[in-house]
Amino acid sequence: MDSRAFEQALAFLCTRDGCTGVEATGKAGDFGADVIAYSPNGRKVVLQAKRYGPTHKVGSQDMQRFGGTCFTYHQAAIAAVVTTSTFTRHAMDYATKAGIRLVDVNALAAWASRTGPAPWH
Repeated sequence: MDSRAFEQALAFLCTRDGCTGVEATGKAGDFGADVIAYSPNGRKVVLQAKRYGPTHKVGSQDMQRFGGTCFTYHQAAIAAVVTTSTFTRHAMDYATKAGIRLVDVNALAAWASRTGPAPWH
């Protein structure tokens, strides 16, 4: 699955789980928003998709770039980075302080199989 297909898969999961206005926006100039949707209770959700291999962790620079746009530019109520990998400790620390939710490979698998929560829960 390439990056675009991964973004489309995340958009599908959002739609499947009751979001409305779902749009896979991932393209150059998207200011970090790969999927924008509205949760079942109407909150704006902005997802950044990171399709990385198992040895390529999402780092703090990735988080800082997204953190600089998700709330101010996109006005997200809920911002999350979803990856096929994991996060570095610095990325996790930044996300905690910035209020960004993290969905690693295990949480993604749980969301996809309906054994775990969607990022907006």
